[in-house]
Amino acid sequence: MATRLVLGVSEDDSDDVYLDELARQLRTELLETDVESVEPLSEGEAPEGTRSELAIAAGALVATVAPLGLQGAVGVVQEWLKTAVPGRRTVRLEIGGDVLELGGIDATTQQSLIADWVKRHDATPA
Repeated sequence: MATRLVLGVSEDDSDDVYLDELARQLRTELLETDVESVEPLSEGEAPEGTRSELAIAAGALVATVAPLGLQGAVGVVQEWLKTAVPGRRTVRLEIGGDVLELGGIDATTQQSLIADWVKRHDATPA
């Protein structure tokens, strides 16, 4: 069964337009992994006068991750974060209310947090 992974990109002193650009970059990277889809995350109704029925959350994506594909998707996020100025960019990952924030911490601590988080959501049969 596929997993719904919500991703939110943030970067210090960035506006919504730039966050959307970052999200598009991350989406491109994620689509090269074992994900079924990656789309902008919609939130509620769009502002009056816009064409869309739903408002798109700036810098937010929702990915449908194939079974056993979560580790690969998280690995892509880790590598993508390395292209940013250290400490400025963060990616928030969420599955069913369980949140993991990547960025701004040392690599050893981050790797430990990732391993625990992925293990909680791993689709590998026991």
